[in-house]
Parts: sequence; C-alpha cells; structure tokens
Amino acid sequence: MNRAIVHIDMNTFFVSCERLANSELHGIPLIIGGGERGVVASCSYEARRFGVRSAMPIHMAMKLCPQAKIMKGDMELYSKLSHDITEIIQEKAPVVEKASIDEFYLDISGMDKFYGSYKWTDELAQRITKETGLPLTFALSINKTVSKIGTGEGKQKQNLEIPEHLVQSFLNPLSIQKIPMVGQKTFELLSRIGIRTIQTLSEMPAEALQQMIGKNGLELWKKANGIDNNPVEPYTERKSISTEHTFSQDTIDMPKLNRVLLGMVEKLAYQLRSEEWLTSTVTVKIRYANFDTETKQCRVQYTSADHILTRTVTELFDKLYQRRMRLRLIGVRFSGLVRGTYQIDLFSDTQEMLSLYQAMDRMKTRYGFDAVMRCAGASFKPNNKDEILKRKK
Repeated sequence: MNRAIVHIDMNTFFVSCERLANSELHGIPLIIGGGERGVVASCSYEARRFGVRSAMPIHMAMKLCPQAKIMKGDMELYSKLSHDITEIIQEKAPVVEKASIDEFYLDISGMDKFYGSYKWTDELAQRITKETGLPLTFALSINKTVSKIGTGEGKQKQNLEIPEHLVQSFLNPLSIQKIPMVGQKTFELLSRIGIRTIQTLSEMPAEALQQMIGKNGLELWKKANGIDNNPVEPYTERKSISTEHTFSQDTIDMPKLNRVLLGMVEKLAYQLRSEEWLTSTVTVKIRYANFDTETKQCRVQYTSADHILTRTVTELFDKLYQRRMRLRLIGVRFSGLVRGTYQIDLFSDTQEMLSLYQAMDRMKTRYGFDAVMRCAGASFKPNNKDEILKRKK
C-alpha cells in the first residue's frame, strides 16, 4: 500500500488569528512581535513583500516596512484556535501528528480505496476554514518531507498533490534550502562546492555527503531523493511536566533552597524548549518536616524562558514558605501546556536573549543538561538518574 501523507500548515497563523478578531487589520502590513529590541514572531504577506521575515529584529523590520502595524501577540487566542483546529482534524483523520501550534501531519494511507485522498483532504481543509475562519495550505504526497516541501510551494500556487512517480521531478529544480533540515550554515557549505539545487544534491554520492557534514549526510541525501520513512506520530496532548527534590536532611537553609529551585526551573525550562512546549501555569510545592504539604500556583503568559519562570517560581516560593519550619521536599510543576517554540514567545524579549537561549540549548543537547548552567542553580542535581535529560543522539 502506497503511503499517503498530508501536511497542513495554517497560513501566517498569528496574523490570521488577529485578523479574525479584528477585521480592520485585513490588508495592512502586520508584524507580531514585541518592543523595539524584540524580534518578529510572525508577519503578514503584505509585510513580507518589503523583506520582513520571522526572527528578524523588530528595528530592522521597521526600517524595511515603516508603515507596518506592530502587535504584541495573544498566545491565549492562538492556543484556543489551534485547539479548535486540532479537534476538527482528529475527528476525521485516522492518524494525526501535531508538529507545532499551526502545523499538522496526517497519515491517510489506504483511504484512496474508498475515497479520493486529495478530495478527502480538500474537503477537510474547507471545513477547517469554514468553522474557524482561518486560511491554510496543504500538500499530499508519499512522506512527511515531500509533503512539507509541497506545502511551502503551495503557498505561492495552490494545494498540491505529488504522487510517487512525480516526486523527483517536483524536488529537482528546488533550492536545497527547501529541505527542512538544511539551515543557513549547511546551505553555505554546500553552495561553496556548487550544490544549490536538490537535483545536484541527490546526484552526489551519499558517502561524500557524510564525510562533508557528518552523520546527517545520509539523511540529507535520502531527503533529496524523496526518501523519508519517518512515521506520523499520533498526537497526544501533554498536561504538565514537573520535578521534585527530597533533601537527605530536612533543611531551612534559604540559599540552598533557592539554588535547588533555580536548578529545577532551568531543567524544566530546557525540557519545555527541547520538546517544543510553552507553559501558562506555574506551581510550587513544599513539604515540611512534619509532612504537611502545601502548594501555590499562578498563571503566566505562555513561555519557556528560564528568566521569566525563575522569577515566578521564586515569588511563589516566598509567598508559600511562611512557617519557617524545616523543609523535607520542594517541587516545581509547569502545566497548561501548548505546542510552540521559544521563538514565538519573543513578544517582549530581545534578539540577544534568543541567541543566549539557543546557544545554551545547543550545548546542553550536545554535551548534557549540566554542561552549561547558571551559577545560582549549578549545584542542583536530580535525585534520580532517570530525571536527568538524556543527550540527543
């Protein structure tokens, strides 16, 4: 049975959500982001015509498009509409993977025997737009990579169906930058030796690619040749992440308690970013030496940033810990999770802050969670080995 994989991408999702709430925003250049030192989280097609792009510093975007309207963004609204879209898709599709707040993969293999796969997908897309008011683009092909590339191409043309016998002819003329795993550094490296199109890349020996760019070389060669056996992973909504620390001896040592709390926050915030979650609810738990247990929580704007979550946890702990008895246990929990990366959380932070988190996360991913930590929380070590984030292969 031939695979039939659909990729659905909501068009300029944040912008479309804002326009749904305020019709006066239609037709004008719109930038979702924050502050003069912040970065662009999303922008309308009207702004893109002037060269504005996601992750661009706001001050640079305003130089390119000074007439643009800047909005801070409303993650509550975006999350609600994303949830509505997810429910519509899950009701109809046999296997759904929610790749991000505005991006979905569907495995509808075998459906063509009973109902045309493209026709089925087109009717689903029409239903999503009719019930939510939000535009989207989809592509249907034999695997996730080709479908995702197809969606990107379809935004300028129309929804695409790329059957197996047309996959290579569809991919060949495209830039290698269209392949999801090709970043700027890889593009520059390959460009220097004349590899700029997918066809040229597909014709290069896989072994040579491995020698040039390492273990990802073979995977890149496969994608250039339209090969991707990765399954559509069924979507399940995670409710929360948490960690607790039980002291070997009950303590009232405030500097020690604060260090442990900060280390716990850093661990959980890194986990949020690694798994592409944002949290909206923070809970702190304490257990006294006499086993009395108390908790306190508060809501925050959706985030995965250490500096925001650290401040919140510290304030909650100060309000919660009033009895000044020795503590046996402290814990932190992040809940109210939605899919999203730290980049879409940058409604008020700076490009420098984004760069800092990206650099720290790369080091943690490569060398382990405790490879680089803030000094204040560096003494924190999880009680259980299983709590330590495993290095990604």
